Amino acid sequence: MKQLKQGVATADSTKHQWYRHVIAKRLALVLGIVIIASIVFFLIAQRPIMVEVAHPETNVPITVFGLGTVEARVLSEVSFEVRATLIELNADHGDHVSKNEVLARLHNAEQAAHAAKAKAGVANAKASLHMTQAMVEKARAVLAQRQQTNHRQQSLLTRNTVSKEAAEVAQLQEEVAAAELVVAKSEVEVAIAKLADARAQLDYENVLLGHHTLRSPYDAIVVKRHHELGSVLNAGESLFTLVDATTLWVLAYVDESRAGHIRVGQPAEVRLRSLPRMVFTAHVVRIDIESDRVNEERRIYVACDQCPETFHLGEQAEVFITTMNLKEATLIPETAVAEFDGMGGRIWVVNKQRLQSQVVQFGSKTLDGHLEITGGLADGVLPVTTLRNGLREGRRARKTP
Repeated sequence: MKQLKQGVATADSTKHQWYRHVIAKRLALVLGIVIIASIVFFLIAQRPIMVEVAHPETNVPITVFGLGTVEARVLSEVSFEVRATLIELNADHGDHVSKNEVLARLHNAEQAAHAAKAKAGVANAKASLHMTQAMVEKARAVLAQRQQTNHRQQSLLTRNTVSKEAAEVAQLQEEVAAAELVVAKSEVEVAIAKLADARAQLDYENVLLGHHTLRSPYDAIVVKRHHELGSVLNAGESLFTLVDATTLWVLAYVDESRAGHIRVGQPAEVRLRSLPRMVFTAHVVRIDIESDRVNEERRIYVACDQCPETFHLGEQAEVFITTMNLKEATLIPETAVAEFDGMGGRIWVVNKQRLQSQVVQFGSKTLDGHLEITGGLADGVLPVTTLRNGLREGRRARKTP
């Protein structure tokens, strides 16, 4: 029995030793794996990271984009100034019309009668003037005859040849004749005034008669005709929409944050939606003083230097305005900037083959979202253009070829 117990104890001791040996081997294996992993991680972490960097560029155009529509500076809704029936139309959609060309006429019989009556009034006033002028000549002749008679009577009175009463009558008759001449002259002035009034009335009636004829105010293209023959038009009701084809321009809306450097005369390019493969050269001709308060956009007008043969008002157009050309600039994508506040931000740079996080200042922004670095970058320091995993302070870096 005692020998049996000793044998069991010996077996348990051997088993425990085996377990300890297995555990020790496993611990050694795990420790080896950890050491190897640490060495690998250290080697990988200390390996130079490949990064893309920016180099100075020359002749960099700074362009801003605006979306707008084709418009015209001179666009008119022409109409009659009086109410009547439309009896004549001489133009339609797409027609080219010249300045003062007759576009349409209204029924004008009533007004023509008023003008004829006013013309007769002018003739009557002229006749009255001629009659009063003749009366003046008659009054002058009578006055001259009375003056001669009075002169003789006064001479005879001094020699006591005629009575004093006869001389006084002659004197009175001369004074009456002089008064009648004054009256005749005043009647001439009245007749002149009446003639002027008659002529003014005739001019007025002719102006009203002219309002029944609609003429083109300038060389234009008819965009639209709003009514047809027989329509009764009210005064001021639009009949034609006209456009001066020489005043076409594109109204573009540019974000206020990009519009600060736009100036009149700067070059631009226009792409029409209907002709996306064609580029039309243009230039800025006007910058509105008032911006769009809701969309926070500035209204910019550009005129084509070389315009298409045909145009469509309201067509969508893309406008690219070149505000400046940078002789030399270092550019970095906005996506590579952290803590960007519109004026500066933090970027990664390679300085002496080591990565550093650095705050820099920015200037202009290109159309593709690149920022011009204007300050905070020392000579020989290259900005990293693409962010990737593994960027950390002090790590060795190598620029990609």
